[in-house]
Amino acid sequence: MLTPVDAYRRRLADDMAVRGCWPEDSPWVRSAVEALPRHRFAPERVWVWDGEEYLPVDRATDPRGWAGAVYAGSYDSTVIQVTDGLPTSSLSCVSVVADMLDSLMPEPGHRVLELGTGAGWNAALLGLRAGAGRVASVEFDAGLADAARERIRSAGAEVSVRVGDGSLGLRDGAPYDRVIATYAVEEVPWAWVAQTRPGGRIVTPWGRLGHVALTVAGDGRSASGWVQGLGMFMPSRYAAGPGPGFHEIRAAVPPETESPFSRDPSALTDGNALFALRVLLPDVRIITESGRDGVRALLHDGRSSWATLAGTAGRPAVARQGGARRLADEVARAWRRWERAGAPSLHDFGMTRTPDEQYIWSGDRETGPRWAPG
Repeated sequence: MLTPVDAYRRRLADDMAVRGCWPEDSPWVRSAVEALPRHRFAPERVWVWDGEEYLPVDRATDPRGWAGAVYAGSYDSTVIQVTDGLPTSSLSCVSVVADMLDSLMPEPGHRVLELGTGAGWNAALLGLRAGAGRVASVEFDAGLADAARERIRSAGAEVSVRVGDGSLGLRDGAPYDRVIATYAVEEVPWAWVAQTRPGGRIVTPWGRLGHVALTVAGDGRSASGWVQGLGMFMPSRYAAGPGPGFHEIRAAVPPETESPFSRDPSALTDGNALFALRVLLPDVRIITESGRDGVRALLHDGRSSWATLAGTAGRPAVARQGGARRLADEVARAWRRWERAGAPSLHDFGMTRTPDEQYIWSGDRETGPRWAPG
């Protein structure tokens, strides 16, 4: 009879296969995940969201619940640390781990730098691919680093785990062939580019919505590449807090206007429109909810403005908004700008980082338009 861990682990592997999440071009990823299973890097206590708060699930008292949280689904992360009621570290969802490792293209013998050790699972997977002593990982939280170091050692991997500020990279061992971050940044630290060899590759989440893969130019003075996919990521510990959420702002600021909205809010469940709006309105958070009456979008700026976009089948969408900004109007303008540009998909967007600036472009790095907020 299968244990809860084995049962959930098998179910998740099958779900990854059905959804096409195992990368065909990198079969080593699935082999590594099977050799170093996720639960070996999960702490004895994980956390689950009950709709109002994060609650602990302990392996000793609820082994089935614990296994279900660790192997929840292809697109589900596992929270392993909560601080002041907010998640501060997690085991990333398997689909994103697989996609980012595929995008990184590590080869045996490569020198790899990881920023954000967390539970240590990703570092161990990289160590299995690159080889003993070829991977270094940096973690801000000393407690997480100690626990990850022990898990990695117990798994038989040889990875160096350091405590430090990931935004500074790690000079020891540079230049690296590959650099990967497991937390989101708004601007790619130039140290990461400077510590990667020409032709080397950097993969990092950007803006908590997607991840990019950058290749360092031959002269080492820039790095450019394409958006690879969507995924939600925690920000750096050094980033500013997210501020109040939608419901907090909505409770404090009454609605002031109600008007028709010219587009179907259900389109915001499409990653392409959502990513474009993220580029053009970087401080606006967009959350979609599906119900019996259709899709509703919740917008807020993390400070003092909010809006809702509600659409019902057969009826025009309605925007309600309050606060100093008219977020629904801003979204409508940005949406039109994206459409006038030909509605490029998220995979048509790319990023370039130089010592002096970072910018987003679409189509062609040299001739395509640059996308600035506003």
